[in-house]
Amino acid sequence: MSVVINECTIEDIHTLQEISYNTFYETFSHMNSEKNMKTYLEKAFNTKRLEKEVLTPFSKFYFLYWDEKLAGYLKINVNEAQTEEMGKEALEIERIYINKEFQKKGLGKFLLNKGIELAKDQGKKNVWLGVWENNLGAIQFYQKMGFVKTGAHSFYMGDEQQTDFIMMKTIE
Repeated sequence: MSVVINECTIEDIHTLQEISYNTFYETFSHMNSEKNMKTYLEKAFNTKRLEKEVLTPFSKFYFLYWDEKLAGYLKINVNEAQTEEMGKEALEIERIYINKEFQKKGLGKFLLNKGIELAKDQGKKNVWLGVWENNLGAIQFYQKMGFVKTGAHSFYMGDEQQTDFIMMKTIE
């Protein structure tokens, strides 16, 4: 097995849009209405919005390839790009997704470790993320990786308000 993680650029925008849309839909469509999924996907992953996110200072996207096939991606934010005010000593993992066909191969761990490595390289003391309260597999994974629940915030899936747990890990 060969795993490679590369930073995304603006030239990757259509590939980023495709994997973002597909992985989010695979992960959450069975737990949400089709209408709310459609509304969210069109808003969150349209080309204009993704271009803005890729070009945002203090945000970065990374693709994960498994045996040269695009398997997943990671989005991190620091400083004022974070979606919640967590201060200059924190790095946010905003998105971490693996295509369904590549799940259960340990690839999520590669992306999570990449986020932690980036935090250490930047002298950050904490890594945090938001995870939907009903995504029990992800919550268990993050707990196993040393993250603890520190709070919660609202997330809107179309017209439905949902709750994301905020989970944090202190790094050395």
